[in-house]
Amino acid sequence: MSFPSLHSLVAEKARSLGFVAVGFTEPVRAPCFDRFRAWLDAKKNGDMAWLGKHLDVRENPSRMLKGCRTIISLAYPYPPRQPQTEDGFFVARYANPVLVDYHTRMRSLCSELVSLIKANDPASRNRVCVDSAPIVERTFAAVAGVGFIGKNNLLIVPGYGSYVYLAEILTTAAMVFPFPRPVPCACGSCSLCLEACPTGALERAFSIDAAKCLSYLTVEYQGKLEAGLGTALGKCFFGCDRCQEVCPFNRQSDASEVLLPSTDVLLGMDAEAFERDFGRTAFARTGLEKLKENIYAARKRPLNPI
Repeated sequence: MSFPSLHSLVAEKARSLGFVAVGFTEPVRAPCFDRFRAWLDAKKNGDMAWLGKHLDVRENPSRMLKGCRTIISLAYPYPPRQPQTEDGFFVARYANPVLVDYHTRMRSLCSELVSLIKANDPASRNRVCVDSAPIVERTFAAVAGVGFIGKNNLLIVPGYGSYVYLAEILTTAAMVFPFPRPVPCACGSCSLCLEACPTGALERAFSIDAAKCLSYLTVEYQGKLEAGLGTALGKCFFGCDRCQEVCPFNRQSDASEVLLPSTDVLLGMDAEAFERDFGRTAFARTGLEKLKENIYAARKRPLNPI
């Protein structure tokens, strides 16, 4: 009688938890690390200084977990509809405002996979990484066969698209898995994402200037938004999905769902109300004042008009 291998058990469990793709690879030197380093040297990371820290770990992820044998790469789908306010403004699909922030949700799901690994290898040590750990996650996901990196720099899962959260589990558990087969880039001559970027952040295929990206400017950037940026924002005041919305590999849908009060209500919120309603969501990353600044910009009005 044969028994399922640990990697098969993990893959089966991951799919039962809702992950749309899972891949396994060894903790080798990060593929494309030299390109990542050149991108940093060209100062294309905006004010995100943390991307330039712990480069030794980014280059060799096994330094995050001594004795690491396997990196498990996982992709989980965004909620299907774009969140909308009562008065017709939007936020990016990943930032569903009625759900706990995806970092927390992904860690919880990954912890179930870690429990499975520990049940089969009690001596194993494991580390879950969700977006914030110093790992070049899209590259490892691509090498593991989860998907390919598109011209918009996002991981595209065949048959599903790029509307996915990524997570990794580093483990010392002994796993035997098939040699991973990277998925060839299937963008071909398509340039829809480059043409759709409203600020020119996608300078060319596979190259992005984060300082121009609306997702960066409305979420990570702590400075003041430039006057006139509202035209580029359209009616989306948190994040940006433009390069994904035009991608032929994504399931095209204009479906939205009213999950937020009107922008007037959001602008009238105080810190206590914001913490109560959004303190555990993706909005907490920007904070209330940044969110209000974004809304004023999207409404094409000066900040705090009186």
